[in-house]
Amino acid sequence: MKKIVLAAALAALAVPAFAQSSVTLWGRINTSVESQKTGSADRVVKLQNNSSRLGVRGTEDLGGGLKAAFNLEHGFNSDTGTLQTFGGPANTFWSRQANVELSGSFGTVRLGTWFPDSYFSTVDRTSNHNHDTGTSSDALFSDFVFGRRTNKVGYFSPVIEGFSFIASVHAGEGAANDSRAVDLSANYEINGLHIGATYARADAVGAFAKRTAYGLEADYSFGPFLVTGYYQREEVDGFTSRDIGRVSAMYALGASEFHINVGGTKAGGDGQFKNAGAKQYTLGYNYNLSKRTKVYGFYTAVDQNLPNSAGDFNSLAVGIRHNF
Repeated sequence: MKKIVLAAALAALAVPAFAQSSVTLWGRINTSVESQKTGSADRVVKLQNNSSRLGVRGTEDLGGGLKAAFNLEHGFNSDTGTLQTFGGPANTFWSRQANVELSGSFGTVRLGTWFPDSYFSTVDRTSNHNHDTGTSSDALFSDFVFGRRTNKVGYFSPVIEGFSFIASVHAGEGAANDSRAVDLSANYEINGLHIGATYARADAVGAFAKRTAYGLEADYSFGPFLVTGYYQREEVDGFTSRDIGRVSAMYALGASEFHINVGGTKAGGDGQFKNAGAKQYTLGYNYNLSKRTKVYGFYTAVDQNLPNSAGDFNSLAVGIRHNF
């Protein structure tokens, strides 16, 4: 009887501790059917994954305004069920996020893996017709810092009168072709207006030159309209560079969203567009069946300034996105 009473007392003491913690399983499945044409090749019909994901996140209230949290996010191909690694090792399961953090009145300190915040402050807010995923995602912006999203230490400031900033550092740890990197973003948001300024840098290592990118973004929502745009400049070791720009607009009418998105880049810098400039445009339509489910359609095209349609791509797509 004493053991039963003791166990009951311990259980009663443990209840408040568990009540201050939460763990959530969540995800997104986003799949489209597309008619795609690449270069001068024949058009093909494909089932296309659009960054489907599965995540687990949790928080614990430590008292005194201090909280602990974790984020785990797995990327997978919804068309085949296979793992999506985002350029990392083939066996990377938590390829999108794997981090732990402490937060309080001082802000948040995070350790681990996550996507660069300079991306979320610019491109993700502008190329929003399919959440900047799949074939209609922004193909032109400078994304070298995506390769430095692991082994990071970051600080997220509190929001003070609409202002906030985020700073993260990637440790190269002496790995081959992996250099130290810095990612910074400053944001101001009030009454439907957002302005973001970003800076990203990866140091030189091995055959890779030092790369730097500066960005500026603004978006404004008023009534049923959302207008956005960003400018980015990429520099490689200070001797070659390119300019990237994009504008987009959305009009919401009931459950419907009408999107237009246009971008362009000059030749130079690094990556696939260093030898020729390119432009990209997208027309999209979304219909929200609920807060979690939408159906959509879009036409997107990337045109490079190369002969014989080299590097060109276009797709006509219809799809379904479901959050859970």
